[in-house]
Amino acid sequence: MLIGVPKEIKNHEYRVGLTPDSVAEVVAHGHQVLVETGAGAAIGFSDDAYRAAGAETAGAAADVFAKAEMIVKVKEPQAVERAMLREGQILFTYLHLAPDAEQTRDLVASGATCIAYETVTDGNGRLPLLAPMSQVAGRMSIQAGAYCLERAHGGRGMLLGGVPGVAPAKVVVLGGGVVGENAIYMALGAAADVTVFDRNVAVLERLTQRFGPALKTVYSTKTKVDEAVVEADLVIGGVLVAGAAAPKLVTRETLAQMRPGSVLVDVAIDQGGCFATSRPTTHDEPTYVVDDVVHYCVANMPGGVPRTSTFALNNVTLPYVLKLADKGFREALIEDPNFLKGLNVINGMVTFEAVASALDYDYVEPAAALAA
Repeated sequence: MLIGVPKEIKNHEYRVGLTPDSVAEVVAHGHQVLVETGAGAAIGFSDDAYRAAGAETAGAAADVFAKAEMIVKVKEPQAVERAMLREGQILFTYLHLAPDAEQTRDLVASGATCIAYETVTDGNGRLPLLAPMSQVAGRMSIQAGAYCLERAHGGRGMLLGGVPGVAPAKVVVLGGGVVGENAIYMALGAAADVTVFDRNVAVLERLTQRFGPALKTVYSTKTKVDEAVVEADLVIGGVLVAGAAAPKLVTRETLAQMRPGSVLVDVAIDQGGCFATSRPTTHDEPTYVVDDVVHYCVANMPGGVPRTSTFALNNVTLPYVLKLADKGFREALIEDPNFLKGLNVINGMVTFEAVASALDYDYVEPAAALAA
């Protein structure tokens, strides 16, 4: 199979779908790789390094899309990239379709086979291809929040961990999954006052066992969340419903009661965000203010640390790339029901139920779509 790796074009996105080491593995399996010139240059992967690993290079994304049987990316294809997709071509990347009607429409029209990293599961129902970026984003959320709390950046002028004699900042984490756990790890390490909310008691028990009494765990109800958010200095939104739009946990009315200079970091923004006032931002302009509350809603947070993120992502995506290339997408998906859950769009059909429901498409069961 000929696998194409275009350069990412989203704002300040420097990650790359395959590292030179990953290319070498793919080539060792008897496949070809075509990498766009400069695709990994920003994180230290030269064109020469890709050629040494066995890839060919192409001067433009159009050449990669025109020739490749499978496109391996990091972020969802932008409009100009979606226009280059063709019927029967495989797209393997993050998609986050539920809150993105325009992208979904274009992918349906393309006729391409679109497999989303974020909806592939494992035998335990976890999301193995989303987890490493959730780890990165969770840890970054505290760095970003601490920065935004500085007065020069619109915040209350608080040091996250305080100092002896001065209370630390109150950090509220909504969701105790991978994002939340990593945010907690960083916030407690900075000596902040941390409370986590989740509706899964087993998750709260696990977090208590890991972090001990330094972490406050609370079962999530609207009343309890509202009370905590109003008193918080920093709120981390880390809720996730796989493949679906994120639930709105904080209303505009609650936000209006928060203290001026408080900070919201919405890690769920890729799936539409979990605050009523959230809208996607970029690394160029990461924040905006509503009712004197600073909002940090960067839609590709891990892109801010692209070298770390690229290695972490390739560690988990490479085995799936090899399955698709070695077996073809039909056999690779049919033999693995967990991998099959990654199929979101094929031949103009929407095959992920949460996406179909959110955007009013007819839902086609993935196995039936493949059989068709």
